[in-house]
Amino acid sequence: MSNGPINRRAVLGGVVGAASLAALPSFAQDGSTEFTQPASASVRNNVSSFRMLRWEDYFDNTRNGAILADTTSRALHYWSEDQSIYRLYPTSVPLSEELTRRGVTSVVQKVVNPTWRPTASMKERHPEWPDVVEGGAPDNPLGSRALYLGWTYYRVHGTHDTRKIGRRSSNGCIGLYNEHIEELYEFAKVGTQVRLI
Repeated sequence: MSNGPINRRAVLGGVVGAASLAALPSFAQDGSTEFTQPASASVRNNVSSFRMLRWEDYFDNTRNGAILADTTSRALHYWSEDQSIYRLYPTSVPLSEELTRRGVTSVVQKVVNPTWRPTASMKERHPEWPDVVEGGAPDNPLGSRALYLGWTYYRVHGTHDTRKIGRRSSNGCIGLYNEHIEELYEFAKVGTQVRLI
């Protein structure tokens, strides 16, 4: 590893060891993984600070692996079945409460270069949007990989628009940087548990 500056995506994507993340100061609000705002109003970040979580607080076990998507802190946590792998990724989250689904589901399908089709309600809100964007297209809203969930229209996927990460910007899905969804795609399997909080 070089002695140059550490890339924020690398830190948040789990490249830096868990011990380094654990050493970060924590100012979490009660009942959330979201951190308090900086003291200076001039400091604006699109990505919240994160803290590591324990899988035991959200799942009975880690059979098939476990994914926790926290829509408040805009972070996704992944634990492997044998708990030897833990990753923490920054995410985009739904634009509003009415687009946000919470609860327990699982990964039901994994797709490389998924094709994107807007839902009827998306087309109603944005009639100018195309009816389809083919998988692999550079402007595909689902990015390079997608984990389809047991809920219709809900996905954990990549994004070509990296400005969305850390923001309320999706129509219901959880978005990751493409390099992060590609890593998560390799870890997750059909049957991996998913909880959105």
